[in-house]
Amino acid sequence: MSSTDHNQEKNKEHYEKLYANYNISNILHWINNLEKFLNSATTTETSWFGLYQNNFREKIKGKKVLEMGCGDCTNAAVMAALGAEVYANDIASESGEIVRKLNENYTFKQPIVFVEGDFLENNLTSKSFDFVVGKAFLHHLTIPVEKLFLKETARLLKSNGEARFFEPAVNSKVLDEIRWHIPIGGRPSKFNKDAFKIWKENDPHPDRSFSSQHWEKAGTAFFGEVEIIPVGTLERFSRFFGWGERRNRYKRWALKSERFLPGFLNKPFTRSQLIVYKNPRV
Repeated sequence: MSSTDHNQEKNKEHYEKLYANYNISNILHWINNLEKFLNSATTTETSWFGLYQNNFREKIKGKKVLEMGCGDCTNAAVMAALGAEVYANDIASESGEIVRKLNENYTFKQPIVFVEGDFLENNLTSKSFDFVVGKAFLHHLTIPVEKLFLKETARLLKSNGEARFFEPAVNSKVLDEIRWHIPIGGRPSKFNKDAFKIWKENDPHPDRSFSSQHWEKAGTAFFGEVEIIPVGTLERFSRFFGWGERRNRYKRWALKSERFLPGFLNKPFTRSQLIVYKNPRV
């Protein structure tokens, strides 16, 4: 088995376990209180702020949208509840079960369509989507596979379509090395060599570049227009605040303010990024 095949199998196994018997009650609560949820999420959470900035929630209404790596299907459900015609793809079949439950328990304008399995074998019609999106998805792919995914994205997009991907950003080797030595959640510190090695062997993310420069170069092969928007340069310091409204107030201020930072500060120190591709070249 090639390293690429092994990585895909590891991803599939990991997410089949993660989404098995997934409880959709939270998702149903959020889409039943959609405006309240989005007003909070898109002002305090980096991934929601990043993906939904520049009026994305209005742009997708009535549009045909494909989501790569739909995972627990929260974003797919939100987009469908906003009025988009949503196709949701994931390598994990358990995501399809979540989609089935969502369609049974919520009346979307158009039910979510689940596209199961390898995205590169999707059998979808060329130039049929207004948007292709991915929320923290591309970094799960090896770079050779990512290239094929971007090529397929360009094939599926309408000529005036748009791809947008929210991804982590690593534009500073020094900051990245510091990050690996700080334990977070289930990830041990790099100082703990044995525990870190075990964690790394089970991590579904491949070793690859997360730099803005990489995604800019990767996009120019298949798209005429590429834009990289830093997200999280100031927000990253919210971890020094305790949980609660004080932290959320800081996040709202940080996400709103950091866009005014000069590029020579914002790009190297950003925590994540929105990658926008337009004008697909087929």
